[in-house]
Amino acid sequence: MAKEFPVPPVVFTPSTPTHRRHPAPGVGASPPPAFAPPRPSTSSAANPLPFMSFDVSAAAASSSAPPLFAGPMGVGGTGASFEDEPPLLEELGINTRQIWRKTISILHPLRSADPSLHADADLSGPFLFLLSFGLFQLLAGKFHFGIVLGWVTIASIFLYIVFSMLSGGRRGDLDLYRCVSLVGYCMLPMVIFSAVSLFLPRGGGIIFGVGMVFVIWSTRVCTRLLAELASSGDEHRGLIAYACWLVYMLFSLLVIF
Repeated sequence: MAKEFPVPPVVFTPSTPTHRRHPAPGVGASPPPAFAPPRPSTSSAANPLPFMSFDVSAAAASSSAPPLFAGPMGVGGTGASFEDEPPLLEELGINTRQIWRKTISILHPLRSADPSLHADADLSGPFLFLLSFGLFQLLAGKFHFGIVLGWVTIASIFLYIVFSMLSGGRRGDLDLYRCVSLVGYCMLPMVIFSAVSLFLPRGGGIIFGVGMVFVIWSTRVCTRLLAELASSGDEHRGLIAYACWLVYMLFSLLVIF
């Protein structure tokens, strides 16, 4: 049984909207003025940012004109030319002419290398030779980049310790940085041997004989440079040559096998 609930009726009474009426002209207040954009004032004190007109034709003409550059600003507002700037390699400390002269001095097998050229040590040339050695080994199917860098570092430390023990602290101009530079530059014959070994038969006596020639070449050059740059190198030249021979023999075995 449904139960009915009495609901009072809802009556909506229409309401008249109230609008604000402006008084007629001449009666009461004056009508609001029409919209007009504010005009810029000619006084700089009243308007600190003066109005700037934009002319399309003038902007197009100014954009088509070629820009004028006076060069980089220098001291006192003067412009400097880019031609006066040093090359990028010189700013990085890489002297390509000196690297080439050191390479030529080592490349001649019969002429002794000039120790005065190698007195100024650098690592740019040795890094280039070691990278070339690794690339030739990569052509032979051997990935030895990390091994070559590690062996050169260990060999340089080994030769530096040997000199320290032989000279009794009198190492002359030979420090660890210069020792790394000399060992790296004397790797040039080993780089040539790595390139020549690509055309030699594996496992024969020919590659062993050719490798021994390049080992003697590297040992001779490295021994002379180390003995000339060290204060007591001439007294122990035989021991220095033996240490250098062991170092470059390892690299030749890396190429052969």
